[in-house]
Amino acid sequence: MRWNSKKTQLVRFDNLLSLLPGDLREKTLCDAGCGFGDLHGYLAKKGLLPREYTGIDTLETMCAIASKKTGKKIIRANICHETIPKADFYLCSGAMNTLHPYEAFLFIKNCFDASKEGFVFNILHGEKQSGIYNYLSTRRLEQIAKDLNVAKTVSQTGYLPNDITVMFYK
Repeated sequence: MRWNSKKTQLVRFDNLLSLLPGDLREKTLCDAGCGFGDLHGYLAKKGLLPREYTGIDTLETMCAIASKKTGKKIIRANICHETIPKADFYLCSGAMNTLHPYEAFLFIKNCFDASKEGFVFNILHGEKQSGIYNYLSTRRLEQIAKDLNVAKTVSQTGYLPNDITVMFYK
């Protein structure tokens, strides 16, 4: 996991949740790129568990750990290329930061298409070019929203350097 610290992970989780409806108890949520299932534990600690939580990750080891930690359904899948289940909301925290820009587009498209109400995610933000990390500019995010016929977009910056949290609503 490429978090700078547990503190920055929690800041990102807070920003993601601020764009979701306050009461998730009647909602289904898919955690795209769930890693170790830390988001599930965070939701439980905050008393914000959805009616149904599903994690998705591409790595078998991550899926096994997340399944054990959460006790929830964890699916091993390549989100860029495979069919993923429907859910009211999709959420992704940082999993796209090491994808190539086109892969990030496919990831966003697949999550948005599988969501019934919307997809909220954070990603590195800006015009930087990196051989390791994927940065998306505001202009590129606006183009993706247009390409996907997003009904409404809300974004937040300023909580951490080079980060953006974006909600694409249906």
